[in-house]
Amino acid sequence: MSLLLKNISKHIILSPEEQHLFLSKTEIHHFKSKTIILSPGQVCKYSYFVNSGVLRSFNITDNIVEHVLNFACEGWWIGDMYSLFSQKPAILFIEVLEDAEIVMLSKENQEFLYAEIPKLERFFRILTENSLVANQERLMDNLSLSAEERFEKFRIKYPTLLQKISQKQIASYIGVTPEFFSKMKSKLLRK
Repeated sequence: MSLLLKNISKHIILSPEEQHLFLSKTEIHHFKSKTIILSPGQVCKYSYFVNSGVLRSFNITDNIVEHVLNFACEGWWIGDMYSLFSQKPAILFIEVLEDAEIVMLSKENQEFLYAEIPKLERFFRILTENSLVANQERLMDNLSLSAEERFEKFRIKYPTLLQKISQKQIASYIGVTPEFFSKMKSKLLRK
């Protein structure tokens, strides 16, 4: 749990008693690779913190094309924010890509903690703001950068993922076909 507390301490300071209360409201689960922990149509009831492993959020269009929205590595949070906040059916899948230990915080416990430890609202507000900024930046990148430039930004943002996930998933994240990605990567490696 030290990784989770370290993540929180980047933005707020919890007393030992507050840390204990916070941790008492979380659940730790272990998931095998390829496990889907959230599917479209389900209501997202948790925020997920990755202690170890890799997760991704994605959707699948009617023509069976996957669109990767996010990856979450060790020390990152992930969830279907639309479903979690609105308590409406999820629009995303969340899949475990590498065996993972996940800390789960239910929406109910999160609300309880806001009342008991008000500074946690600040922490989660900062996470939400950072997520909003990252998503806006990614949207603008997809509109204005070349595939090569988007791949370079991916390599900087997720340096440890290149060896852990498939080229198909990277291609989906940067918004190109796997075939185009393979050709682009070969061309970049020849430079």
